[in-house]
Amino acid sequence: MPNLLKSGKSVVRRTLIVGVATVVVAAGGAALAEVVSPDPVASPSFNGPVYAVAYRGDTVYVGGNFTSVAATGSKAVARTRLAAFDARTGALLPWNPSADANVRALAVDGDVVYAAGDFDAVNGEPRDAVAGLGAADAKLTPLRHTVLGQPNALVAHQGRLYVGGRITAVDGVPRSNLAAFTLATGALDPWAPTTDDTVNALAAANNRIYLGGRFHRTNGVSSTLRLTAVDPATGVLDRGFVAKPVSQVFALTADQTGVYAALGGLGGRAVAYTPAGATRWTRVFDGDAQAIAVLAGITYVGGHFDKACTTTNNGIKGVCTDGSVVRGKLAAIDSQGNLLDWSPQANGVAGTRQLATSATLGAISAVGDFTTVGGVTRKRYVSFTGARSFVEKKEAAGQVAAYNFDTTVADGTFDDGSGRGNLLRAVVRNGGKITFAKRGNGQAITFPGKCTGATCPRLVLQAADSPDLNPGSRPLRYGAAVLLTAAEAGGGENVLQKGYANGGGQYKLQVDGVSGKPSCGISGKTDTTVHIARSRQSIADGTWHTIECRRTGPTLSILVDDQIQASVAIPEGLSVESAQPFSLGGKGVGVDNDQFHGSLDDAWVSIG
Repeated sequence: MPNLLKSGKSVVRRTLIVGVATVVVAAGGAALAEVVSPDPVASPSFNGPVYAVAYRGDTVYVGGNFTSVAATGSKAVARTRLAAFDARTGALLPWNPSADANVRALAVDGDVVYAAGDFDAVNGEPRDAVAGLGAADAKLTPLRHTVLGQPNALVAHQGRLYVGGRITAVDGVPRSNLAAFTLATGALDPWAPTTDDTVNALAAANNRIYLGGRFHRTNGVSSTLRLTAVDPATGVLDRGFVAKPVSQVFALTADQTGVYAALGGLGGRAVAYTPAGATRWTRVFDGDAQAIAVLAGITYVGGHFDKACTTTNNGIKGVCTDGSVVRGKLAAIDSQGNLLDWSPQANGVAGTRQLATSATLGAISAVGDFTTVGGVTRKRYVSFTGARSFVEKKEAAGQVAAYNFDTTVADGTFDDGSGRGNLLRAVVRNGGKITFAKRGNGQAITFPGKCTGATCPRLVLQAADSPDLNPGSRPLRYGAAVLLTAAEAGGGENVLQKGYANGGGQYKLQVDGVSGKPSCGISGKTDTTVHIARSRQSIADGTWHTIECRRTGPTLSILVDDQIQASVAIPEGLSVESAQPFSLGGKGVGVDNDQFHGSLDDAWVSIG
């Protein structure tokens, strides 16, 4: 079985866990997250493309352009573009409606399965593009309308069925690519926001309906392009969400932490946005990302890509310019935007078209045009369960900043994976520049080499002062992964710092002297003494080490590779409230800036 653990992360437990995938906290505060096994479970095969998939309890519903289904070890059974089977065993169920053309989207609400697509009839009765079916008996509901256009997306939410696509009217009433139906009656709902081009995807969360597609205006408002949010009752544009993705949005999923989008364009992208629309992280692939889903904090992406880029840089035809790793049609990303080793390897050109997850079963399903996954036959449908754990060094709870240096935004700043929007910007002097080193599935940032004198290159990464980054007297944890050689050690090299001892207090992490021993320092707005916990262990050995500084009440501790190296007493009420920027790699770009000379990755701060 392929290694599921992110490179550079230590194994906490490798026991196969079947059931609900969770995120827990291990000893030392490191977060344990769980990714499903890359080994496909038993599942049926389809003789034509599958476009849509949805869970309801232990049942999986699928729609597409197939006419037969073959369960494991059984002969093909007729099923016309709609089917259902047991999610645990893969056994085909008696549910057997039929559609006379493609089914492109499914949604489940209570005891009803809703379908949308190109069809004119379902079960031999007129149903133009949208239909409701009994989840147990496949009987049609009264929902019946005339839809002019092609629906691509469905979501059921708060008593309405929302439809998106390329739509111009419903029952003769104008609609601009969006419509809704009242679930209680099946009637056309007054909800009628507009877009100027196709809507490919819908998602519901945070009292919003998120819209994704290739449009450039929502409700006639300029520069509301490709990904927007509207009110679920009124359709009014939510101006508190501004994302502006760089290319067409093919798929969306959303939760309380924000919205996740699968994009096409010059190479595909998976992007996580905060509820305000700020980018948390971006992953780039060498082909379109067409499907996206989240399960237990892990983001799963599907598309027709073959490789995942190690950075956000790509070139002609989407080719990764800074290196890549193989990811055939499926990939997984942790909560900080790190690409995981999960790689089931599906084949095909179109690849994965849609993903669905079940928190109850701890399962994920993928549908599309592939015929093999992981070297075994899985025709157009595959399911994964059996969650396995890996360690996330950065605890999500209380996190106020997180940087893995794999992703940037358009102006060259580094994304903040915590979702707080504390973007890093490079400050340089004397020819200092950003360079990168490969690390695992991503990259680390490398700072200028050792040099003495006023003309030495300087590089510091800074985030503007923010209340989020000032801990006051609350518990505080921060750290980074560090690579430093003996030749690069010397003086006091600043890894991470917020504030100064004489101006509101500070917290910092640095590497001291030629011995290369890291230390944690903290001072307060009234107590200007810098209290220091220094490691007994040197890290200047040319290998990666994780360093954490931890302030808990009256104690400051330093941990190297998850082991406490030293602890010192500090005033329990010590409070850090600095108005200075947050910095990595130095305290500024002046002559005496405590320039760091090694490589950094996975820097983070957690408060509370």
